[in-house]
Amino acid sequence: MASIKILLRDKSTNEGLYPVILRITNNRKSKIISLGFKCNISDWDEINIQFKKTFPNHTQSNLLLAKMREKALKIINDFELEEIDFSLDQFEEKFRGIEPNKITVLEFWNEVISDLNKSGKAGNAKALSETKKSVFNFHKKNNLMFKEITPTFLEKYEVYLRENNNSDGGVAFKMRELRSLYNRAIKKNVIDEKYYPFKVYKVSKLKVGNIKKALTREEVRLIENFDETKYPNLAEAKRIFLFSYYCRGMNYFDIMMLKWSSVSGDRITYIRSKTKGKFNINILKPVKEILDFYRNRPSTTDYVFPILLSNNLTATQIQNRKHKKLKKFNSDLKKIAEIVGVDKPLSSYVARHSYATNLKQIGVSTDIVSQSMGHKNVAITTAYLKDFEDDVIDKENEKLLQESLVSYNQNNLQPAV
Repeated sequence: MASIKILLRDKSTNEGLYPVILRITNNRKSKIISLGFKCNISDWDEINIQFKKTFPNHTQSNLLLAKMREKALKIINDFELEEIDFSLDQFEEKFRGIEPNKITVLEFWNEVISDLNKSGKAGNAKALSETKKSVFNFHKKNNLMFKEITPTFLEKYEVYLRENNNSDGGVAFKMRELRSLYNRAIKKNVIDEKYYPFKVYKVSKLKVGNIKKALTREEVRLIENFDETKYPNLAEAKRIFLFSYYCRGMNYFDIMMLKWSSVSGDRITYIRSKTKGKFNINILKPVKEILDFYRNRPSTTDYVFPILLSNNLTATQIQNRKHKKLKKFNSDLKKIAEIVGVDKPLSSYVARHSYATNLKQIGVSTDIVSQSMGHKNVAITTAYLKDFEDDVIDKENEKLLQESLVSYNQNNLQPAV
């Protein structure tokens, strides 16, 4: 909770006078703002926070102090109404009536990327970096200001992306990253919300239809029965895929970061990196076999899987390693699919989609599937569930013919003879 106080500064000027200041405190940090008054200690009423009658023009000066205090409180109230976690510099700019920082888009972008890297969010930083490179390949000028990112700018940028062979998904991804950056700039008071271009240019129009990628239970069995002794270079991909599938669709990053300390008895306990939700998973037989395999192998790290080769990698090094190994993993999965006869584009996400869909198809409720996957919203789970094939729906429709149907006379609503 932010607070303000008007008081005299501890240290006097060369004239022996004490400046009147406003002290703003927010998030346990304080900032001092000079109010343009100086007085002797004897002229200051500390209890009533105003000048005494001995101060020249004390009535008018006290009115000015009251207006300044009212202005400061209003600024804090406005920030809180807009749910902005404002900085002390933002408060001072508002209080002094200073125009928002004339920071360029590139300067702000670099600052955000730097902050993300420092806070260990190298993945987010990398995504923003890729979009930044794309935007400035399009615009060519480093002095771009946020006011210049208009709906027309965005329309032309979209055309540029499509001309350069970006898919619908690629265009949508870059526009979401740019929108995220603009929202950060508004929150940091770099640009006024009235200039927000995404009220007119709707990123939602770029939404790509959900392509269901789940495997049937029979197709998962084909991967389980894949003979890795004939293809030892694909063995790790098979293990990781099945581990994900039987561990409630654990994603690749969490598998990569999983340590032996998370495995205890017949349970695996870990915090999901994306949602920070806590998972406590029972170890099924296929998972136990995979764990036993890696437990009996020599290792120089605390990680279960031999993906990260050191315990002391930086966040950036971890992201770079993930990018390299995930690319190989997805490539190996496609080779496995071709060998076993699965005519679907396998990737790391397919195990998660397949887990959800297979549970649903054996009669598990969507609510339970949602809880098992750690989703906060059942609608998210629904997006994972594979559409039932037409032949399955046809068989359900045929059940209508198996029911004893009773026809009714429409005139008297009595059963017809």
